[in-house]
Amino acid sequence: MTLSIDQAIRKARGLPPEQAAPLLQDILDRFPANKRVRAELDGLSRPKIAPAPTEDLDRIVALLSTHRLKPALDLANDLLTRFAASEILHNITGAIHAALGHFEHAIARYDAAIELAPDYFEAWNNRGNALNADGRPAEAVASFDRAISLNPTYADAFTNRGIALKRLKRLDDALASASQSIRLNPRRAEAYNNRGDTLVSLNRHTDALADFDKAIALRPDYADALVNHGIVLKALNRLEQAVASHDRAISIAPAHSQAHRHRASALRDLKRLDEALDSYRRAVTVAPRSALAKSALRALKATMCLWSGIAELPSLGTGEDAVPAFSVLAFEDSPERQLQCARNWSAREYGITRPAEFRPHRVDGKIRIGYFSADFHNHATMYLMAGLLERHDRERFEIHAFSYGPDVQDEMRKRLLDTVDAFHPVGTISDEAVAALARSQSIDIAVDLKGHTRGTRSGIFVHRAAPVQVNYLGYPGTMGADFIDYIIADAVTIPADLQHFYSEKVAYLPNCYQPNDSRREISSKTFNRAELGLPEIGFVFCCFNNNYKITPTEFDIWARLLATVDGSVLWLLRDNDWAAANLRREAQTRGIAPDRLIFADRAPLVEHLARHAQADLFLDTFTVNAHTTASDALWAGLPVVTKLGSSFVARVAGSLLHALDMPELVTESAADYERLALELATDPAALAQVKAKLARNRLTSSLFDTERYTRDLEALYLRLHFEHTA
Repeated sequence: MTLSIDQAIRKARGLPPEQAAPLLQDILDRFPANKRVRAELDGLSRPKIAPAPTEDLDRIVALLSTHRLKPALDLANDLLTRFAASEILHNITGAIHAALGHFEHAIARYDAAIELAPDYFEAWNNRGNALNADGRPAEAVASFDRAISLNPTYADAFTNRGIALKRLKRLDDALASASQSIRLNPRRAEAYNNRGDTLVSLNRHTDALADFDKAIALRPDYADALVNHGIVLKALNRLEQAVASHDRAISIAPAHSQAHRHRASALRDLKRLDEALDSYRRAVTVAPRSALAKSALRALKATMCLWSGIAELPSLGTGEDAVPAFSVLAFEDSPERQLQCARNWSAREYGITRPAEFRPHRVDGKIRIGYFSADFHNHATMYLMAGLLERHDRERFEIHAFSYGPDVQDEMRKRLLDTVDAFHPVGTISDEAVAALARSQSIDIAVDLKGHTRGTRSGIFVHRAAPVQVNYLGYPGTMGADFIDYIIADAVTIPADLQHFYSEKVAYLPNCYQPNDSRREISSKTFNRAELGLPEIGFVFCCFNNNYKITPTEFDIWARLLATVDGSVLWLLRDNDWAAANLRREAQTRGIAPDRLIFADRAPLVEHLARHAQADLFLDTFTVNAHTTASDALWAGLPVVTKLGSSFVARVAGSLLHALDMPELVTESAADYERLALELATDPAALAQVKAKLARNRLTSSLFDTERYTRDLEALYLRLHFEHTA
């Protein structure tokens, strides 16, 4: 076994000079420039301060390796009072402090070791690890660089340097450092795991998978690599294999919280929600302080309408442990809290904006708009904005679509390809490369259509894809980031007195912020109530929102409405079987027969719009309003009753109704919402009047006037562009 310099010096110090000399000389032959070994060899012939006894150092190392940290630290501190000149003892003591999470103390011990032995490259490496763990990755890289300058063949330092560089979002440099570590030591599993992690961030999932496979082959019990392996398999939509990989990790490390959490995520995509729920609960059990695990559990319980204990964690996302910003929207109607959570998440995920240089814009040239999304296919975003894209003025604007979603050839993709000036598939290149591509295309305004929603690539905008970067449509809230300049809104979704809760400047459209496509087809098929599972007679309350938006607050109101309006039913979307069962159970606990809740399966959009005709009144949810679903209902001629909240996401339906010139359907309290819904359900004449007004306004108001909306948005784009170039 080849000894490291640290190990050789420790061994030599426990040997008589005649045995120590050849050992040190052998090390010096391998590292002729190493001053520590030279000093040790020279020091054999002269008196010196007694080093810490080897047997005591070995005892400390044994305690540290078995994670008996307190007795290890007690022994180390005791020895330091007697052997303060032992650089090895300082280094080991630093390792104990690092294991305890006392990173400042660890750094101080490593500094003491380095002061005694400036060429102690192991201490420089350990110091870098402590700095990185303490949230100081730039200083960590400098420390690793020093270790490498002292020992250019030190593979561990290259591995750790790559980890710190990844944290700094210097992904190409991180990849190079990880690759150098592998060249120096191709048998080290950790090096492949860390390089794979960087490849994931570069969206090179197939290459990452190969690295994780190599790490696992070298170390079959490597739980972290198995978890990363599962994460990549899920990204490649190999869900069953992802679950199996996490199962292997859990069999090795039963308390691995990330393994349980990512296993649950794969199970959720497989629609095995009961199993996912068990895994999320296990993740919280083994890591009770993990806000990520708690947030994921809370979100799944909402999806399943499993409400018990769901609101018991109101502070998630504002502490040190950030959570996905989108996961907060459904639980707290507070623009202030949403801003705090978004800032925390953006800081965690993206760091700070990288500077970029842009080509000068030709004064007489077209303004180039870049839309960035994973949803350029049959998706709610495209259903809303297809007409807008088709109506952009090609004399003044050049439209680019940057797609990092699935390669799906469907109706909406065809409309997009027939419309835009350039389509850029960028799903397999890094965020930095996408931003560079956008700059090469001289994009003037980059529009993020995803924000903090699932499948986002908002990291593109960290690297500055355009001089002006905009949060629009896909995410109804603030990004909490310094790299997004504007959020497009209207006076209802973001009242002027709430602008300070948005990190972006608010760019106002004169009517509703939401586009709509006046070409949306409604099937000519006529449904009857029986084939939809509805009663032939009786009032049909309806809510086709995703089930996670339903909370006990509005459900209590809905139950009272059902109790008051004889023969009425509540028609809901069937999101999943667990939500349906739980909502029926909740109805029964409120004295409502479970069969008065009718669930509609998902259907092709044209048929879904047509079946709205069999409902009488759409009841909105509160914390997260109906968005596209409200547009669907109104376009199909079904009135929507909503309640204004405080945050963007809780005011969207109100914005739609104001743009439709039907503010009488917008309420400001739960009591008024219930009163209005009951009035319309029990007064046929009043409801008929509302429906008649909706039928008139649907074709004359601004909400469904796609041409007018496009001109308003283009005027806004022009203003944002010229504000920047002025």
